[in-house]
Amino acid sequence: MKILSLINEKGGVGKTTLATHIAAGLAIRGYRVVLADADPQGHATVSMGLKKEPCFYDLLVRDAAFKDVLRRVPAEVFSPENEAPKGELYVLPSNLETRSIPNQISDPFAAADRFRELEDVIDYVIFDTSPTPSLLHGSIYLATDAILYPTKSETLSFDGLIESLTHRVEAQTQRKRWGMDNITILGIVPTMYRSATLVHQENYAKLKTAYGELVWPPIAMRTVWAEASSVGMLVYRYAPESEGALECWSLVNRVIQGLGV
Repeated sequence: MKILSLINEKGGVGKTTLATHIAAGLAIRGYRVVLADADPQGHATVSMGLKKEPCFYDLLVRDAAFKDVLRRVPAEVFSPENEAPKGELYVLPSNLETRSIPNQISDPFAAADRFRELEDVIDYVIFDTSPTPSLLHGSIYLATDAILYPTKSETLSFDGLIESLTHRVEAQTQRKRWGMDNITILGIVPTMYRSATLVHQENYAKLKTAYGELVWPPIAMRTVWAEASSVGMLVYRYAPESEGALECWSLVNRVIQGLGV
């Protein structure tokens, strides 16, 4: 099992969109996937056609069993029409109670210990995280194998990216004390990219200069994202032949190549 976290300490950069589509793409390809919604907004939960619930809180604070808090995602939400997913997709829903988790847990390994219970039954866990850093982030850092950083090609998003990369380094120090491996930086994904905009071109070039091969091809700004969301579907279902869907498949391929199982 591999655990991948989507992190950027700046909101509105596309973490939830990428997390949901990577998780769904992996399930379509045949993997057993859990999408863990660690954001109190619960948007990953809603994006999968599910209602917000305190399931993440119940898991870490009330010691609930996974069988009681995981929700299976209907294929009609994410899988192309007439194509049943080869794998399985579950969501660990969130709601505002997720915000209270850092005040209720004292064990920094709470997330790591609970999610390792899935080792033999799940292939991938994908964390969608809040933009606001907290002690819950610290617990997720101790649980995760790799991080994917979405960022817009804009100054404030870059600031959030830099802060997030700094906190990863701090987490590495803690992991080293416990004899744990480093967290892999899987990649940095420019999102909502507008290739005709000079500022996006210049900022993308700066990103490439600073981080080189860690920078993945950008995800373009497209109306298909809003259209799919408005009808409660992922782009794989709403427009499986669209450029947006093809960009998502490229992301999924890179995740599989970078992490394996």
